[in-house]
Amino acid sequence: MNATALATRLLTERPRPRGIAGWRHAHWLAVGTVCLGAFLGQLDASVIALVFPALGRHFGAGFAAVEWVALAYLLVLVALLAPIGWLSDLVGRKTMYIGGFAVFGLSSLGAGFAGGLWVLVGLRAVQAVGAAMMQANSVALVARGVPGHAMRRALGIQASAQGLGLALGPILGGMLVEHASWRWVFWVNVPIAVFGILAGWYLLPRTRTAGAPTDAPTDAPAAVPGPREGRTGTRRTAAHRTAPREAARFDLPGLLLLTGATTTLLLALSTASGLPLPGWAVAALLLASAVLALALVRQERRAARPILAPGLVNTPGVRSGLVVALIGYLLLFCPLVLGPVLLTGAGVSTAHAGLVVTLLPAAFAFAATVGGGWLPRGWSDVTRCRFGALLTAVGLLLFAVLPASDAVALPLLVAGYGLGLLLPANNALVMRAIPAQCSAVGGGMVNMARSLGTALGMALSVLGVHLAGAASGGRTVLLALAAVAAAAALLTRPVRTRRTGP
Repeated sequence: MNATALATRLLTERPRPRGIAGWRHAHWLAVGTVCLGAFLGQLDASVIALVFPALGRHFGAGFAAVEWVALAYLLVLVALLAPIGWLSDLVGRKTMYIGGFAVFGLSSLGAGFAGGLWVLVGLRAVQAVGAAMMQANSVALVARGVPGHAMRRALGIQASAQGLGLALGPILGGMLVEHASWRWVFWVNVPIAVFGILAGWYLLPRTRTAGAPTDAPTDAPAAVPGPREGRTGTRRTAAHRTAPREAARFDLPGLLLLTGATTTLLLALSTASGLPLPGWAVAALLLASAVLALALVRQERRAARPILAPGLVNTPGVRSGLVVALIGYLLLFCPLVLGPVLLTGAGVSTAHAGLVVTLLPAAFAFAATVGGGWLPRGWSDVTRCRFGALLTAVGLLLFAVLPASDAVALPLLVAGYGLGLLLPANNALVMRAIPAQCSAVGGGMVNMARSLGTALGMALSVLGVHLAGAASGGRTVLLALAAVAAAAALLTRPVRTRRTGP
């Protein structure tokens, strides 16, 4: 078998078994498979903060170097979400999603065996490739595999899986580091990835046939059309007929400039946090980041298919909403990094610190899924955003002034609940302001803002600890975060729904 035939075989999506495809509730099996990827991605994102101290001791490295185990992952993820989403339209979303599990599982296995810090950083970058392959396709797989009447419930279940992974990460990380080894934090991903590959192979509907992409589950019975399938089964749409032309317009220069601007900014923060580079490197990196950011703005204004879409960013309510999305995830992940540092520094065990810190993402997940029902029904999304931001500010302020002990449990619950109200309502405002035909681009920009906020949250936490010490520096950062949360309440703006536009 030659290389072309092998590639064709690997990229040809296999149908589900007839018994599964014919079952009227088969779409919930597909949702469950997508939830595996959502759970795994968020578990990995929240567990890594508990490993920083152990990695520093094992490799004899400073906090500024160790944080790149997380930052490398986030940077690659931000860079690849857009191009992998584009590539998935050509290759097939089922194929790409299953491949994401394979890449993530193999790189996790290698990360557990890493003999050097920078080898681990490189393997984390490979992990991010697998994560991007899953994240770029998860919502699309739900949207095309679930009937319209079940869409909101399906997306809510997916959000719950993300929240569960985010909440279990600190607990699992603390237990594994204290009772086993930091290596098990990566190895625990492997069985989940293997199960995800098997589930995806048998439970996800095809998204592409040998000839062209499809709009509907092509392995479904002909008498039961899928959510976008007509009576004739599969069909080629105008979007598919123009795929080569659209592919040629992918904004590669914009992607490279975005990656360069964010990487140099985070390198500058890491250098200021103690990364062993010359002192002048901070100024040089900051200057490079500013130049690349200006070049990015220019490129996006003239690109035929920009990844950041200036026309959308300038839509009333979108720009402020993206800033609030970035702030929200900065506020979420800063305490996940600072909490274990402050608690273990005060003599609390790693496992117990993980248990306490997990209250933040647990409250976030609860508020994002069902906790919003406790609020008055007449409250708009703007009111929910502002109330959530102010609750977050109060929680972070209390976290900063209370002693590092179990006393911080209540502030973490308050801050997490506030963020769980703020972020879903803000995302709804952003997507409502974006025209329907641009929803995919808008969703991608929200994902970028989320990932950049996470990266900045980790980098700024490490910078504060480096400049002022673990205790005082951590509390200073928390006080600053409380002020930023209050500012997010002021940034929230009401928007009007737009059906057409840029």
